Amino acid sequence: MLLTRYGFREWFIISLIAATVAAVAVSFAIYWLLISIGVLWLALASFFRDPLFRRPATDNPADLVSPADGLVSAIIEVEQHPATRGMPATIVRIYLSVFDVHINRAPCACTIEAIEHAPGKYLDVRIEESAAVNEHLLMRCATTKGVPFGVKQIAGKVARMIVNPQVVGNALTRGERYGMIKFGSTTELIFPRANIETLMVTKGQRVKGGVSVLLRAHS
Repeated sequence: MLLTRYGFREWFIISLIAATVAAVAVSFAIYWLLISIGVLWLALASFFRDPLFRRPATDNPADLVSPADGLVSAIIEVEQHPATRGMPATIVRIYLSVFDVHINRAPCACTIEAIEHAPGKYLDVRIEESAAVNEHLLMRCATTKGVPFGVKQIAGKVARMIVNPQVVGNALTRGERYGMIKFGSTTELIFPRANIETLMVTKGQRVKGGVSVLLRAHS
């Protein structure tokens, strides 16, 4: 288990504050405060954890893995979407609580075609409306076969910082880390309906980023 590089600033600040308060606690022999600071530091630092040795659950390149850890909160059919160049699409929405790993991973081998950031509100991501009106970042990609799809990072009531250092033209491998959303949030996979052979998850199912298969595309 590592701490993600996307959280270096936060856990450095957390560590500095914790060390300062701990020094004061030791000086005044306030040992209960020392224990409390230690527990709080572990809780906050764990948010930026980055699990090692994750591999897709199958070796089939047609299987798209989850872009995030969390709970499948909705599976939505839409008649068009910018990520699929206006074609009908299936959206798999994943809710990330503050206890989930918040690293985002590429669902499949792909090339980034566009990155579109949109400011917005900070509603609780458990509210249906939040996916449409909250601040978000849509990364539009194409598979190695040229199929257009998207992954969307959505900020929430607590999560107010979307991290995505990618640039247009970058190539990602299946399961590769591409960013994170800091604290509770939502991530969506948007894929053309006509290119889906089998949907592999259901609403209410827990998934693991870079491991769990969300859908199988036509070969």
